[in-house]
Amino acid sequence: MSAQEILASVGSFSSHDLLLFEEKALRKIVKKKDTVLRQGEICQSVYFILSGSFVQFQSDHVTETIIDLHLAKEWMFNHPSLIEQVPSATTIKAFEDAEVIELSLINLHKLIARSQSFLQLGRIFDQANHRTYLFDNALSPVQKYNYIKNAKPLIVQVFPVKMIASYLKITPETLSRVRANY
Repeated sequence: MSAQEILASVGSFSSHDLLLFEEKALRKIVKKKDTVLRQGEICQSVYFILSGSFVQFQSDHVTETIIDLHLAKEWMFNHPSLIEQVPSATTIKAFEDAEVIELSLINLHKLIARSQSFLQLGRIFDQANHRTYLFDNALSPVQKYNYIKNAKPLIVQVFPVKMIASYLKITPETLSRVRANY
């Protein structure tokens, strides 16, 4: 996937901008179960997932609560930790082997300093709106499932029911009943 394809979802960039992005972004291979951010660390990068999938979760050493499920062709990071530069309340771990483009916050600032076009990358920080909509509106389990099917249709093909249910804050049994009605 080219820099142009990666950045197309955020805005339009000149060929010079694309070269700058390629200079500052790192391509990384992440193995299944490897972490890109541990609970307690401060998030210093955003990642564009080229292939594979990731789980963002909170752990109290007994249970893991799924906070987000990330798929290929989307940006991934811990929003509060990155924006406020505070320790992350979540861990981000590869659910399967993956390839990502990593853009550190330092390099993002360097890109913006070189070209104002990179201010368009601010749009990736609006992703938290999916979670806000999902949990700030008193949605029924059916509405939650419909929303997630529309927002991230591949989620049901990649992740097991138990993980999706945890993400939607419903029981796996409830999710199974909702899915049975499809």
